[in-house]
Amino acid sequence: MKAAPFDYVAPDSIEAAVDHLARGGGESVVLAGGQTLMPLLALRMATPSVVVDINRIAELSGVSRLDGATRVGATTRQATILTDPTIAAHAPTLAQAVRNVGHHQTRNRGTVGGSVSLGEPAAELPATALALEAMIETRSPRGTRRIAAGDFYTGPYSTVLEPDELVVALHYPDLPANTLTLVHEVARRPGDFALTGFIGAFTVDGGAISRARISWLAMGPTPMRSPKAEAALVGQRVGQIDLDEIGRLAASETDPMDDGHASADYRRTAGARIFRRAVGQALETR
Repeated sequence: MKAAPFDYVAPDSIEAAVDHLARGGGESVVLAGGQTLMPLLALRMATPSVVVDINRIAELSGVSRLDGATRVGATTRQATILTDPTIAAHAPTLAQAVRNVGHHQTRNRGTVGGSVSLGEPAAELPATALALEAMIETRSPRGTRRIAAGDFYTGPYSTVLEPDELVVALHYPDLPANTLTLVHEVARRPGDFALTGFIGAFTVDGGAISRARISWLAMGPTPMRSPKAEAALVGQRVGQIDLDEIGRLAASETDPMDDGHASADYRRTAGARIFRRAVGQALETR
């Protein structure tokens, strides 16, 4: 099939981009990497009146340090994350996650902001933003705002973004010292969407867990945290944690669905088991 007719604009500034979005009256879409949008256009599952291509806006790309956080521009390519020295030094969990995103070819075009904005429940980058408590910087004709990743997703492929609002950057705050991070998932083949998976960040002080963050992918309509399991881990001494119990608790806080790839029961069971194994192996080194 071919895409339905639409107008195409390629602004060279953020102000011009959000102006086009505003004038589109909810009928405009943003083109960044295009890994999801282009197939939707071709299949006429998306029929916008205007496509706003933001690839020419230089200030939307790049990695920098700002106020104790790593700032990643929205159109920064996923492949760039794997080789960027600032990411390696200050936000290595993001690179860990990107290694599981799609394939080499798609990472060359796919963007960090595009993946986070789409909110695919089985995707790595939305779950990573949630686990790392990223702040999502947006721009609209009304100005700039920052939205906590935990407040960003409202349902499957649904966010709090207004129709005239553009994600311009992600801010990943520095993790406390002695924080162990994990990215683990189960997929049929490398590059496939995960059947289940989690992102974990665990801070160890004096032999005990002082801070825990757990987020899941493919375990609900949005990326999901496990706050009860996080709270249960805090204060426990490494080597004395009942990871079977914590894994079951963490998985019980999710809301997976049955589909053609896996059942909800499988996702919960496999999720609990990979949590137990991956966290157990990681803590053995501490």
